[in-house]
Amino acid sequence: MNLKDATIIDGFPSVGLVSSIVANYIVNALELEQVGILDSIYFPSVALVRKAEPLSTVRIYAGEKGKGSDPADQIVVFISEFQPPNNLIKVISKTILDWIQEQKCKQLICPEGLVIERDTPKDEKEPLEVYGIASTERGRAMLEKNGIALFQEGVITGIAGVLLTEGKMRDFDVLGLLAEAHPNFPDARAAATVLEVIGKLLLGVALDPKPLFQEAEGIEAQLKTIQKQTSTMKQIPLPHMYG
Repeated sequence: MNLKDATIIDGFPSVGLVSSIVANYIVNALELEQVGILDSIYFPSVALVRKAEPLSTVRIYAGEKGKGSDPADQIVVFISEFQPPNNLIKVISKTILDWIQEQKCKQLICPEGLVIERDTPKDEKEPLEVYGIASTERGRAMLEKNGIALFQEGVITGIAGVLLTEGKMRDFDVLGLLAEAHPNFPDARAAATVLEVIGKLLLGVALDPKPLFQEAEGIEAQLKTIQKQTSTMKQIPLPHMYG
């Protein structure tokens, strides 16, 4: 598939599984097809099974280029069901960017969860803000043009952190979109908020976040029930996958 000028979405697990939720939602909503995999002898020896079909742990999905006088952006999504160990993060990130540049893609978007230390608990009804960070001046100008506040101080770890710094060295546009997310369970509300911003940055791609907001309410209700039933549980473990 010709991927020139396509936009890439990073779907490796992050805080609150924001990137995983966003990536899976985009693949399903846009009905993208699998076009490749990322594999290594150092990856877990497992197969993900969905609809009776075995799938690789890191997959690449894409849609055809839009056609017409005002074509829609072409979307490519990386999805992973495992969190790479520290010794693999840099080589995975550089391999992804090598491939993206070989395909002559336009930009890479990293949806991320952000943990903010607060003196008082966050009001769940309070609107979430999405912060942006970019590897280039072009990217920062794009974020500001779309009314996205720039992330000024802090640390971004994992795949997204390396992609941003590597993108700066290569002068390639990598955009990080950060929404406050719960660190201990899938945060679909944070993912839906990031999805809204991604929709602003893409041309002609319809991404409706309403189903994710509705799912967020269900997740919150389910977790409250679990907490009541297991009063001795101090912390809900982070699930290994979303879907």
